[in-house]
Amino acid sequence: MVLNYIWIAFFLVAFVVALARLVFMGDTSVFPAMIDGTFSSAKTAFEISIGLTGVLSLWMGVMKIGERSGAVGRLARWLSPVLTKLFPEIPKDHPVMGTMFMNIAANMLGLDNAATPMGLKAMEQLQELNPKKDTASNAMTMFLVLNTSGLTIIPVSVMVYRAQLGAAQATDVFVPILLATFFSTLVGLVVTCLVQRINLLNKTLLLFVGGLCVLVAGIIWGFSRMSSETMNTVSTLVSSILLMVIIVGFIVAGMVKKRNVYEDFIEGAKGGFTTAVRIIPYLVAMLVGIAVFRASGAMDGVTNGIAWVVRQCGGSTDFVGALPTALMKPLSGSGARGMMVDAMTAYGADSFVGRLASIFQGSTDTTFYILAVYFGSVGIRKTRHAVPCGLAADAAGIIAAIFMAYLFFS
Repeated sequence: MVLNYIWIAFFLVAFVVALARLVFMGDTSVFPAMIDGTFSSAKTAFEISIGLTGVLSLWMGVMKIGERSGAVGRLARWLSPVLTKLFPEIPKDHPVMGTMFMNIAANMLGLDNAATPMGLKAMEQLQELNPKKDTASNAMTMFLVLNTSGLTIIPVSVMVYRAQLGAAQATDVFVPILLATFFSTLVGLVVTCLVQRINLLNKTLLLFVGGLCVLVAGIIWGFSRMSSETMNTVSTLVSSILLMVIIVGFIVAGMVKKRNVYEDFIEGAKGGFTTAVRIIPYLVAMLVGIAVFRASGAMDGVTNGIAWVVRQCGGSTDFVGALPTALMKPLSGSGARGMMVDAMTAYGADSFVGRLASIFQGSTDTTFYILAVYFGSVGIRKTRHAVPCGLAADAAGIIAAIFMAYLFFS
């Protein structure tokens, strides 16, 4: 229901803004731009869905091997002490625990191509446990918020873009991104726990969050001692090795169980095409709404309005040039990426705005895209508190990113 209101708001606000631009400014290009945006974004949504088919088939096949070999089940048992506290309605040692962990781990490593198929597989498993098939369960909502909060340990793509655009040290945003995305995830986790009445003072959860803080601190310390080139090499190498470890580990586990791993892979891969087709309508709807909102000039109006409010309060507006990236990120990953590149091109990769745009890009994930794809893949229409909790994490990530940029680069 929340997505319904948001989608309607995109069109109504966009129409009012475009009409005002036509009447008061004589801008005759705005409505053609909006129509062009609907067609191009619909095409983009289809291309994204079809482009996912191969990757979905690959990782659903790999996951099927992991399930049949028992590897996912063993992973679920190892993680059950923590995950049963965050997902109390999921039976202990259920395979979905392992699938969710691998999805979150892939997101942390910036491996989007691996994370999405694992996330869709996890949603299918969660839907099997869901008593109300059109309504998001607490477990689905918690899983989705952990995804949208975008905890990223190694932001490879951001560093690559910075290097390509001439940054003197492409990795100088690594620590700020890590801190910003950590606060985003922490707020998303806390807010969702409060809404779902999960006890945050539980010893297991406290140890888990404390351990995560130590892990983040250790990674910051380790990478801070590397050169820019070494950091890029190590982060890419670690990501690639971990992916191959997962694939080979599942295959070896299947061999030990004397499974026909090839047939298991084929069985799982068959679901890739079906899932890719199923998400097309949801993706088209969301991307078209976003494109219309952006083409109308409403996004610029929001940015200019925030700048005016900050100036009236006597605050610094240095961050406003990077704000379009932050506002676009919950709506569209490719759109936010374009905004980040545009900011670095216009202001310079090593400018305050260029660096802040990079931090925005890495601090959160594409909330509405994930909602549309993940919930759409299993037919969820009533999202309950997923949107407000996800947006709370996004807001925390944006605020933390601005604070980190001023702290490190002002």
